[in-house]
Amino acid sequence: MGALSSRMMWLRRDRAPEEPGAVREEQEAVEEMEAAVVQGEEESEESQLSTSQVGRKRKTSPGGPLAKAPRQEGIKDKSRSIYQALFLRGEGSDIQIRALGEEWNLHRVYLCQSGYFASMFSGAWRETNMNTIEIQMPDENIDREALHEVLGSLYRESMIIPPCRVIAILATASMLQLDELIQQCREIMKETVSAQSVCSYYYSAENYGLQDIRTICRQWLLDNLMTQRSEELLTEVSLDLMKELIASSDLLVLEVEMDIYTTLKKWMFLKLQPTWRGTRRALLPDANSWFARLRGESEGAPFLETEQGRAFMPVFQQLRLAYIICDLPSAHVIDQDALIPATWLTPVYKEQWLALLRAEQTKEVGPVDVYMSDLQENSMRCGGQLRRDEQCSWRWAGFNFGWDLVVCYTNRRIVFRRSALNKSCGLGVSLLWQRKVAFRLRLVSLDRNGRAIFRRDTEYQMLSLRKDQELEVVNLENQDVVFPLYMACNFLYIPRERGTAQSEDPCKSPES
Repeated sequence: MGALSSRMMWLRRDRAPEEPGAVREEQEAVEEMEAAVVQGEEESEESQLSTSQVGRKRKTSPGGPLAKAPRQEGIKDKSRSIYQALFLRGEGSDIQIRALGEEWNLHRVYLCQSGYFASMFSGAWRETNMNTIEIQMPDENIDREALHEVLGSLYRESMIIPPCRVIAILATASMLQLDELIQQCREIMKETVSAQSVCSYYYSAENYGLQDIRTICRQWLLDNLMTQRSEELLTEVSLDLMKELIASSDLLVLEVEMDIYTTLKKWMFLKLQPTWRGTRRALLPDANSWFARLRGESEGAPFLETEQGRAFMPVFQQLRLAYIICDLPSAHVIDQDALIPATWLTPVYKEQWLALLRAEQTKEVGPVDVYMSDLQENSMRCGGQLRRDEQCSWRWAGFNFGWDLVVCYTNRRIVFRRSALNKSCGLGVSLLWQRKVAFRLRLVSLDRNGRAIFRRDTEYQMLSLRKDQELEVVNLENQDVVFPLYMACNFLYIPRERGTAQSEDPCKSPES
């Protein structure tokens, strides 16, 4: 049990500097207590053997089976004996802990491995000299089973934590200030992020200060919110978390911005109707019918301005409406749903119309100085999925400010091509000899649990293309790519007009 004693010394290294012998005395106390337990176990074992059996045991032990037993097994047996005698049976207890309707007969010297108890037993605290201590649980995530397991971990070498119990154990370990156990919970959470656990892990990481876990869960949600299409996942995403996700340019969008709006409509319906039970195919029609009924009852008032909808306004404000109203069918849906107030849409229509006129009737070829805030807050979000390693191409709907940009995947290369001669795309295809666009391309492969197993990011760049010119953007030859492969694009065709005073440095990537 030496490792346990060493761990206790490390945790208590910063205690009582004015008493240099305190740690040594506690270590000696632990060793004496453990020796007594082991001796008692051995005497109990020998008392159950006959004289001849004891003789045979002693005779064979120097070179017999007992000598061949691995040392690790002996350590485990010793640890198990100490756990059973001191923790489960409470032998030699000098303090009683009461919490959650239960009692534990424990030992100060073991409890002092916890920073919580170490502070309690040192100094001028009321509990310092008490033999019975009542603990009020400040955290609803802590239950009796978790407290029992965590207190028991002070008496044994290791502890197995099932993923389904990791949050309760983490909450208890955080309260008792057990850094090693918190680290163990952190490692388990890293390895078990999934659709079933990601939201609870994210909220727990915020509560207990695990910034790395929060970052991992946030990235998982950005990769999977639009790709998993899970109703169960949507119901667990809070308003604040959804606002953060929808605001991000890192959100992996499978088609276009309109799909984000559709996802938000489903999410809002599920939040307002938590008892809804139906098939995935029925979710959107049921949501549309429910909002249509409310629209009739409110005499056509936009839903987000009603009492029920007001709480969702900050989330819907993160939509990039400019890339929704540029497509006629999408604009019709927005108008028919009447979720979004007209006061949000009118300025966007005006801005988009003026931008289109500038693109078509001036000599502007596209962005020159692009600011990072433009790219992060205003870029077009779109994407697609490569199910297999085969040729594929995308052309997203909308006038896109005078561009007809085609994205092609062929022979493990991703190519951007400017098409200026294809009249089937309708109006808005500019015939200017050269056009520019700021872009970013991300490629992601996800395993069955939604964790990224391949990731490639071009970062933001400036691209200049002439008529019908094409340019290779990514080459995946000799790379271990796993299909299906998700492709996420950010485009900025025309930056927003900015004032003359500008403190932000523009992002000037070299032209390709």
